[in-house]
Amino acid sequence: MKRAFDFVAAGGLLVCLAPLMAAIALLVRWKMGAPVLFRQVRPGRDERRFTILKFRTMKPGFDAGGSELSDVQRLTALGRWLRATSLDELPELWNVFKGEMSLVGPRPLLPEYLDRYTPEQRRRHAVRPGITGWAQIHGRNVTTWKDRLERDLWYVDHQSLWLDLRILAITAVQVLQCRGIQSSAETTMEPFQGVDPEEASRSE
Repeated sequence: MKRAFDFVAAGGLLVCLAPLMAAIALLVRWKMGAPVLFRQVRPGRDERRFTILKFRTMKPGFDAGGSELSDVQRLTALGRWLRATSLDELPELWNVFKGEMSLVGPRPLLPEYLDRYTPEQRRRHAVRPGITGWAQIHGRNVTTWKDRLERDLWYVDHQSLWLDLRILAITAVQVLQCRGIQSSAETTMEPFQGVDPEEASRSE
């Protein structure tokens, strides 16, 4: 039932939002140039790799002199607006339509994090990753990694269609309020570094 709901909902949204997505693509092309889409490999269900799609929000990582730029320097005004409204996430509907993602589930993180998880934390990959999720409606980028991963596991153990509908409704409200987009110190949440050896041993 969950997959059928994702398929129908994502397909309908892709059709309904096509004019908006086309307008955003033109804006990104005009303000930041090509490519319009940000593509990155992420681990999905059962840790199978797929390419996530988003609208670009950042300039290239190096300036004309070859110096590396920080995320704060790379994030454009248009990119900041796209993130604040979560419109940069719209291309992920195609990932949902293809079955690589779900509307609701743990967010797909970077492949290099896989070796940093405890065995318990790796259970977050027992379900399809989502555009939004239980962790996202409880702070998004303004929470700790520990809390975020614990909430991902809570979702894995309690998932249901009714819970998904609740999460989607709360997400819609939060997006309209532009809540929880950025952490206090960084443009995006700091990288996950794993847990200390004592904590890891307790979870095994």
